[in-house]
Amino acid sequence: MRISSPLPPKRFSAKSIGYVLTGLALNCMVVACSSPNNNANNPSPTATNTPAPQAAQTDKPIKLTLVSYAVTKTAYENIIPKFVEQWKAQTGQTVEFEQSYGGSGSQTRAVIDGLNADVVALALAGDTAKIEKAGLIQPGWEQELPNESIVHKSVAALVFRDANTNVKGWSDLTRDDVQVITANPKTSGGAKWNVLALWGSVTQAGGTPEEAQTFVESVFRRVPVLPKDAREASDVFYKQGQGNVLINYENEVILAAQKGDKQPYIVPTDYNISIDNPVAVVDKNVDKHGTRQVAEAFTKFLFTPEAQKEFAKVGFRPVEPTVEAEFASQFPKVEKLFTIKDLGGWKEVDTQFFADGAIFDQIQAQIAQSK
Repeated sequence: MRISSPLPPKRFSAKSIGYVLTGLALNCMVVACSSPNNNANNPSPTATNTPAPQAAQTDKPIKLTLVSYAVTKTAYENIIPKFVEQWKAQTGQTVEFEQSYGGSGSQTRAVIDGLNADVVALALAGDTAKIEKAGLIQPGWEQELPNESIVHKSVAALVFRDANTNVKGWSDLTRDDVQVITANPKTSGGAKWNVLALWGSVTQAGGTPEEAQTFVESVFRRVPVLPKDAREASDVFYKQGQGNVLINYENEVILAAQKGDKQPYIVPTDYNISIDNPVAVVDKNVDKHGTRQVAEAFTKFLFTPEAQKEFAKVGFRPVEPTVEAEFASQFPKVEKLFTIKDLGGWKEVDTQFFADGAIFDQIQAQIAQSK
């Protein structure tokens, strides 16, 4: 098949180009004069300053997906309506929330595997960092919000089956008459705090890592079952009647008491861990959904006194100073309150304790071999 050569480009004179440009200019003038948005024909400032597509978008509900860990549900059920009302008043736009609650570790994997969270509020920064590593959250998310994005805190508490359970602190959990209930740190990010609280009660008091591992192993030998998350651990203890000591979170115990389940408990105040809970916008998802503006507004709202009071009411230690002072009498003071940074930070802790074959797996293997 023969392919014809393209024709040479046609050359235009300077004069003919001038005619073309003049015609285009005149045509633009005609269009401008006939446009309905021109000020001469339509002097309404609303028509020129508020484009129609933006106004239409304001009336369209926007959906925001919050993914969190199990024990935050009651707080967010109180906070979300307040934000929805405020956003509606400020923008005229309705926000509809989809909410998902479960073990923090399980929720983290679900988001990485495709659960389209716009906002994640997980039990620990280490879980949020895993979502960052998967490319869904941009680095530096900790600096996007106040308090390094820690939205509320708690500490570990020991809940007793009855008042006759004579446990006064961490060391009593190794007694033969004690059975301990705690969630599985391999599936529950929140349960990692329990392991670290036990570990730190030894190392922060001057004990060696070897002594700490022996102590944690002794406690887990008295754990009959490992529920997948904190909510299931509470159900095993409260509803199924297993164990006589539950390692729980102070906020969970306070909330249970508010609902009428007033189990005796103590907060170990000699050594305890600050359970710091972060919140973050899932950058890749909000950009895909077009929800960045409302997602960022929601996360900022969580640090306001209005939202912080709702966290405090259900037992979380608030991070906003005025609310913290208002609720100070509700929370016992811990003499040595250590943090995840005191243990090396989440990257080191996850590798040392919770990776495959790490300390927790070693402890479980030792327990299995001795049975």
